[in-house]
Amino acid sequence: MKKNELTDKHYAKGSKGFYAALGISAVMIGAACLFAHKQGDKIADMKPVTNKPAVHEAAVDRQVTNIPKATTPAYRVTTSVVTMPIFTDAPTVTIPAAEISVDAPPAEPVQAEADETAAQSMTDLKLPVADISNIINPFSGGELVKNETTGSWQTHNGVDIAAEVGAEVYAVAGGEVTAVKNDALWGVTLLLDHKNGYTTKYCGLNADLAVQEGDKLNGGDVIGTVGGSADIESSLAPHIHIEMTHNGAFIDPLSLLGS
Repeated sequence: MKKNELTDKHYAKGSKGFYAALGISAVMIGAACLFAHKQGDKIADMKPVTNKPAVHEAAVDRQVTNIPKATTPAYRVTTSVVTMPIFTDAPTVTIPAAEISVDAPPAEPVQAEADETAAQSMTDLKLPVADISNIINPFSGGELVKNETTGSWQTHNGVDIAAEVGAEVYAVAGGEVTAVKNDALWGVTLLLDHKNGYTTKYCGLNADLAVQEGDKLNGGDVIGTVGGSADIESSLAPHIHIEMTHNGAFIDPLSLLGS
């Protein structure tokens, strides 16, 4: 009985020592872990950042401005200066007269000569009707005259020659019939182009013409008959209205027919 008590006391004493040693070990381990953790933080703070390269810019002694830094290299371009001789007087070039050849264009005929030639071709004229002595209305030469039919004042660009209805009408000179039409005012009209600057226009013809547009006529050929178809001069006695132009300008038919 005493042996057991001693044994139990020894066991209890040993257990207390074990637990005390275990507690001290736990405190020491915890302290070591805390120390290691703090040392690790210090080491991490001391490590350099590897993903950002360190840039060291050399100090430059210059004035700070707002001009941005150049991103491309600067180039210096040098050009050479070319000097040319200065001439104060233009050089004189002499060409021998024998080497100069100028082909002058042919001189155009003088208009007066052309008109004279055309007038000569209209000298041997034929009468438009058998008798031209009875003139009802002369050429007005651009002046206004009263129209007996309409009562209006207008120019009379031709000459009215009295003739019986059905009387033959002749070509005053050779030429080409370039127009035939039935005009609302002047009735059946025919234009004869003499191909020398002159034209003759016949107004108030009978519709039954002896020629047609495109025909070539000689002076004295019959072109038709007097028809009295000009409404603008219907109040006048039967007649033929003749107009003549030279280079597009009206002329007095009697100035040529009378010769």
